[in-house]
Amino acid sequence: MAKSILMISAEASGDLHGSALIKALLHLSPSIKVKGMGGERMREAGLTGIDSTKLSVVGIVEVFKKIYPISRAFSELKRLLRKERFDCCVLIDYPDFNLRFARAARKEGVKVVYYISPQVWAWRKKRVYGIARTVDKMLVIFPFEETLYRKAGVQVEYVGHPLLGEAVCGMTKEEAKRKLGAAPDKTTLSILPGSRTEEIKRHLKPMVQGAELLQQRLGTDIQVFLPAAPGIGDGIFKELTKGIPVDIKIIRDSTYTALRASDAAVVASGTATLETALIGTPMVIIYKVSPITYLIGRLLVEVDSIGLPNIILNKKIVPELVQKDATGENISLELLSILDDPERQSLMKEGYEKIKKELRGGAGETAPEKAARAILGLIGTRECGVRPGNSLANV
Repeated sequence: MAKSILMISAEASGDLHGSALIKALLHLSPSIKVKGMGGERMREAGLTGIDSTKLSVVGIVEVFKKIYPISRAFSELKRLLRKERFDCCVLIDYPDFNLRFARAARKEGVKVVYYISPQVWAWRKKRVYGIARTVDKMLVIFPFEETLYRKAGVQVEYVGHPLLGEAVCGMTKEEAKRKLGAAPDKTTLSILPGSRTEEIKRHLKPMVQGAELLQQRLGTDIQVFLPAAPGIGDGIFKELTKGIPVDIKIIRDSTYTALRASDAAVVASGTATLETALIGTPMVIIYKVSPITYLIGRLLVEVDSIGLPNIILNKKIVPELVQKDATGENISLELLSILDDPERQSLMKEGYEKIKKELRGGAGETAPEKAARAILGLIGTRECGVRPGNSLANV
């Protein structure tokens, strides 16, 4: 009988990593069935079930605005869990929802694998002990997470970071500019305001104001790329950039090309900061949430930086502008400092190279392939796809 996996994700980054994991699972075991909840990419890869596009949310206060659809999705997934026989439940990020669901899965006798760990190293560290009671195996993507979970008695495996195989662009800056129809001699900027509507509303205004002020300070026209997250229509971007006298072009399905074409980027804190680092583009990181969420976060968060590149290196190589500091004025000044200082750009790029070395989980296989093999090993499936050293990417 074909094995069946219940997989759950609800974030744009989780959708990306989940789709790669589904492809790897199906390559190793083509008969496997994957049901559950995910976004457009996961459903295209083969998942059937609930569309998670409308469930992504950031912030402690902000979650209450979506409490009804989130609760309804949870109930639907619990019904699916009880109705069908699953060999394993694979949870991807989305911690508050997924850790609660892990308890429900364990009550039904279903094995639980967690891929893309909750950021217990950043805040609410005591969650690791609850994870030890409800998760059969953690598949972690940062090397320091493996030590943390092992100390808490969790069965854990470091698989490397999935973005190492995803955030790649083989073009030169000149080739990328030509592909996107950009002028070769203009200063080029990418702005990535986030993948959720709430983030975009908070971040895009100061980002484009920063671009406008940068243009004024440079005394020459610049061009701006605005890579759009899947599921976000052009309307919100056009509304928030209306009246800004800067050449802004919305980009679809070419984020890495846009970053490669850019001299610098302004990026909302999150997975996109790591993607930008892996492409090698100098950047400024910003982040804004509601005042209440920020105050609560200040009490709970236990790391000094918000940007993944700075967290991974335990060193602030990329400037961060948080909350009231995330203004157009400050963004423009940081960008100008980066553009005018080749040594600063070089130090940032050296840090990016260190990040790449830090995140490799071993030669031969990508993170999704290693994660897929670990999942299939847990549920006892015979693999009939590629073997180590024969990467899925090369088949």
